[in-house]
Amino acid sequence: MAKPVYTAFLALLLHNVGFASADAASATRGAPGAVPCSAELYETLRAVPDDVSLVQPVACKVELTRDDMVTTDLAFLGARASGASLDCHGGIIGIPGRVPKDAPPTIQIRSLQDEQGKWNVPRNITIRNCRIYGSIRISGLGINGEADNVRQSSLNRNHTEFAQAAAPSNIVLDNLTIVADGPTPVYLAPGVTKVTLSHSVISGFTKGSGVYLDAETAHNVISGNRFDVTTRNREVLSVDGSANNVIENNSFTNAAHGGIYLYRNCGEGGTIRHQTPQHNRISGNSFVYQDLAHPKPAVWLNAREPWQNFYCNDDPPAPFGSGADNHSFADFNIVTNNQLVGGDAKLIRDNGKNNTVSGNSQKAK
Repeated sequence: MAKPVYTAFLALLLHNVGFASADAASATRGAPGAVPCSAELYETLRAVPDDVSLVQPVACKVELTRDDMVTTDLAFLGARASGASLDCHGGIIGIPGRVPKDAPPTIQIRSLQDEQGKWNVPRNITIRNCRIYGSIRISGLGINGEADNVRQSSLNRNHTEFAQAAAPSNIVLDNLTIVADGPTPVYLAPGVTKVTLSHSVISGFTKGSGVYLDAETAHNVISGNRFDVTTRNREVLSVDGSANNVIENNSFTNAAHGGIYLYRNCGEGGTIRHQTPQHNRISGNSFVYQDLAHPKPAVWLNAREPWQNFYCNDDPPAPFGSGADNHSFADFNIVTNNQLVGGDAKLIRDNGKNNTVSGNSQKAK
């Protein structure tokens, strides 16, 4: 596969994260329309790389077979990747048990910033029918709520709208088995919207949460999944300043450290958190408890408040968001018809206001 020509700016950006190759000029243009991948790309994907730290950009429709094992991490970068897809048909992405320190995610979907500062955004990407060892991270302004671009943007009143406009949107993750090996298996970074995670299994071990919906994310759907992941000490699903999400018909087979927690990490990293975790619907989920003496809540609305976060005053005063009020405001959410297996109704904890909590039931194991 011939090495493309880089622009100076993007060459440095991609070099810093170890990319195998990328067409920097076209990565900062609009997508030409998703097309089938070249034979050269398939050859690259199926080869054993000399350097396992390299990352392969993808901007086409990948169709693997169930016998394929791709050991190079993959990246869908910028608008050029819009419309791209990956269907593994049962094949494998990643290497079991390999988590080098500071390694990139197994699959990343990421916006790029050009020399003029404009954000070049990937949209309408589908990943399905894969067994993935490691993690998936989707990001726009930054990889988390403390990233410098996120912090700088948060000083403006229109931060939520700007973060969402700069972040990937309309992403489908379907029928995946993700085997975590340390990092959070599915991470939606600030501003990401309209991601669907469905009919998938999240397993393995993570030092964080099983799924993290970070600040200013919204309108995501998490439906029909089995969360069989072991966390070190965190809840399985974190809703941190994320709004208007649907979390339904999932099973949480190990809720020892908590199921779904809604809160807002006020001030962390000096970033003003604007959006509150409101208007989320949590319905029809099953939480299984295994003879725990002191089980953590299945659903906790306002799981964190200012007196629980030592960094709440790290953001500057402002007339908006956590710059004005550090409370989480996990209000106006709907928590209905969830089933607590081996637990009781007290495991649904509502510390907010104007939430609808009804029809949740306990069931013997």
